Amino acid sequence: MIKRALISVFNKDGILDFAKFLQEKNVEIISTGGTYKYLKENGINVVEINEVTEFPEMLDGRVKTLHPKIHGGILAIRDNKEHMETIKEHEINPIDLVVVNLYPFFEKVKEDLEFEEKVEFIDIGGPTMLRAAAKNFNDVVVISDVKDYEKVKNEINENIEVSYKTKKLLAGKVFNLMSAYDAAISNFLLDEEYPEYLSVSYKKLQDLRYGENPHQSAAYYGSTMVDGSMNGFEILNGKELSYNNIKDLDIAWKVACEFEETACCALKHNTPCGVAIGSDVYDAYIKAYDCDPISIFGGIVAVNKKVDKKTAEEMAKIFLEIVAAPDFDEDALEVLKTKKNLRVLKIKNSPKDKKYMVTVDGGMLIQEEDKKLLDELKVVTEKAPTKEELDQLTFGMKVVKYVKSNAIVVVNNFRATGIGGGQVNRIWATTEALERGKGATILASDAFFPFGDVVEEAAKHGIKAIIQPGGSIRDNESIEKCNENGISMVFTGVRHFKH
Repeated sequence: MIKRALISVFNKDGILDFAKFLQEKNVEIISTGGTYKYLKENGINVVEINEVTEFPEMLDGRVKTLHPKIHGGILAIRDNKEHMETIKEHEINPIDLVVVNLYPFFEKVKEDLEFEEKVEFIDIGGPTMLRAAAKNFNDVVVISDVKDYEKVKNEINENIEVSYKTKKLLAGKVFNLMSAYDAAISNFLLDEEYPEYLSVSYKKLQDLRYGENPHQSAAYYGSTMVDGSMNGFEILNGKELSYNNIKDLDIAWKVACEFEETACCALKHNTPCGVAIGSDVYDAYIKAYDCDPISIFGGIVAVNKKVDKKTAEEMAKIFLEIVAAPDFDEDALEVLKTKKNLRVLKIKNSPKDKKYMVTVDGGMLIQEEDKKLLDELKVVTEKAPTKEELDQLTFGMKVVKYVKSNAIVVVNNFRATGIGGGQVNRIWATTEALERGKGATILASDAFFPFGDVVEEAAKHGIKAIIQPGGSIRDNESIEKCNENGISMVFTGVRHFKH
């Protein structure tokens, strides 16, 4: 039976009702600082922490619960005769319930604060009490999540005691929280790009109906450290997002955000199927749609500018899973909301991640995000591209970054009309892109050409300019083929494999 509780919370949501419940059950409540004041002002009979420790809070509140009379009361094993005799000898009373939530480091680390201000939101006393109570969970109920107040209340009402199963679960939640909390602090303080131990801090945003396929379970987690685009959106209409929706949305939004110009990316199965820049959102969408009117059906559309009614009316003509943009005109939103299942997302943040992580069996690979586009634009052929061709070559390379390797993108008037990706050799990707991108004059490749066959195929389809990283021992073969066919080619010096 719970006889004594220690309550110290930053987040006061629900704590008053819980404290009233404990008081009705004749539980003595000990509290600290702001929590003590809040409970006292609201009629709770509460004992201040310094009355227990016989020692004042000090160092601006940094030291208040770090005391043997607190931790002895939490950590004493009730069935251990020596433990109980020891705390009795030192006039320490057992503490049966610990309710603590932490300084909001997760939130404050994202704010525009000075380094020293953020450091002050690193909680010490709270985690120490939580860890102590969680270690001794057989004897102490520990609550670190405001959502668990009702669970504990219901068990006490029904069974007088809180069950071992629940106490173990609550203890596990403490260490789960602390691992994320400590990871966030570690990443905040460490300057090492790849530290010895990988510490990640993510919080579950929602359970998902299933993963890539219905037989796979899944959940969605958001970073506690970075307000990125994928944890900073608002769903304005439609169903909840699925696993595949979120993966696809991430790539579509990144493609759209590659451009300062008004841009639209249509995407299906994690691969762009149409990308274009235009004079306005309507123009960009129509051009992206025309790249591949078949594949866009059931796909995702992301634009990097506000959507107007005219564009929304075009989008509503076909079945789309998602439309994402930084904002929507009111009348545009009304049009899109007529499609009740269409997910309409307002995304406030540009991509923020600096690292890319992927699991392998028993391990994890981590690398920098592919932020760099090129080192230089080095003309290697007799013929140089025009200024407009150079701009279109750069456009093509921005798109090819997001296509699975081997990747080829062909461009016509700032439209990625043909996209070939995921092939095991480059000529297959080239053929695939050229067959789809009829009329294209620009070709972009994510990596160098191992042979001259790509240029030969490009020449047959009317390609006038090519961009690629260069670096093959057979570069001269491709250069000579370009010269023979009057094609200009530039090297960038930067490869963009995407596996």
